[in-house]
Amino acid sequence: MKTLKVALLGCGNVGSQVARILLEDAEDLAARVGARLKLAGIAVRNPDAPREADLPRELFTTDAEALIASADIVIELMGGLEPAGTLVRSAIAHGAAVVTGNKALLAAQGHDLSALAEEAGVQLSYEAAVAGAIPILRPIAESLAGDHITKVMGIVNGTTNFILDAMDTTGAAFGDVLAEAQRLGYAEADPTADVGGHDAAAKAAILAALSFHTTVDAADVHCEGITSITADDVAAAQEAGYVIKLLAIAERLPAADGSDGISVRVHPTLIPRLHPLASVHGAFNAVFVEAENAGQLMFYGQGAGGRPTASAVLGDTVALARRLVIGGRGRTRSHDVTIPALPIAQTTTSYYIGLEAKDQPGVLARIAQIFAAHGVSIETMRQTTHPVADGSGDSATLRIGTHRGPEAALAATVAEIEQLDVVTAVTSVLRVEGN
Repeated sequence: MKTLKVALLGCGNVGSQVARILLEDAEDLAARVGARLKLAGIAVRNPDAPREADLPRELFTTDAEALIASADIVIELMGGLEPAGTLVRSAIAHGAAVVTGNKALLAAQGHDLSALAEEAGVQLSYEAAVAGAIPILRPIAESLAGDHITKVMGIVNGTTNFILDAMDTTGAAFGDVLAEAQRLGYAEADPTADVGGHDAAAKAAILAALSFHTTVDAADVHCEGITSITADDVAAAQEAGYVIKLLAIAERLPAADGSDGISVRVHPTLIPRLHPLASVHGAFNAVFVEAENAGQLMFYGQGAGGRPTASAVLGDTVALARRLVIGGRGRTRSHDVTIPALPIAQTTTSYYIGLEAKDQPGVLARIAQIFAAHGVSIETMRQTTHPVADGSGDSATLRIGTHRGPEAALAATVAEIEQLDVVTAVTSVLRVEGN
């Protein structure tokens, strides 16, 4: 039986599990591939660092280039842009097939790496880069290749979903739930990439590029995190029949000149409690796809963790190995068209706005006039009154839901309302999807 040499770059939580599976399940993998997958070595910075799996010491090396030079398949799980980018390019130049789970690298350089792989006739696969164990990229690229995807909307960051879900179920404040997520290992000591939305934005760029067969860079993604979400926002969402999720959204829309464009955005979003994404709890992920012919599809599962993500890596590895056994050129993602990325101002959405205003005659009429002046239609309005702390009178808490409209008009409405002398604060502005 033919033997294929596999080089592993990086041996963190995911890399350790990939190495373990390659060693423990070698016979099963060989039967599925039609060739033996030999783990030729593992390139790391420190061979003596503790690992999650008990791996032979002789497999470790600090010389990644030498390991790559003799490999048939290179699995890159180092993360970050460098040295990962240089090493992936080196692997392609040596004619090796590449598997990566590096979402940051793909979001920043995916188009260039795909072009290099195409030119070299090798395969570049990255199922593990989005939503962990959930098979989402291959279904979009292959199963739906004959359809027209119109929208992709997903929960693609487990940390933020854990936090928002806990706030929804317990009523706790953001800071308290974040601390608990860090204690449980769901959030890093520095959680900025997660709670700031940057991790989800990188994944949104990958999803959009695959779904719409075009080039999407991380810079094209409008990104907002969840740090401003309060327990009051969550309670107001519950009262209105919504749940708050951090969603990655990519959709094809008409641009201002009548041509097509794509909107790619990440932000906290209100979705109805009956929507399938509302039932995604804890650190789980889910991606909701809408296509012209297939209709609505949802993919659900564990979006992070060593073992789940290793499953996606091994799925890519087995598929690549089978191709190497059978023969033929590698296939990378397609970029058939150039579709411009639209600024968020050109999208259409609904808003749910929270504000504090003086409780006096004429206030609601002045607010309503501003909505009307910008062509924004109010769908719902809820008001509660409470005394001001200094005893100077009463204040009104308003929650206003709008019909769908242009983002630019909605943003201009909010900006003007903030300037009213009778409005003491605009406390939250959340977009609504799934109605």
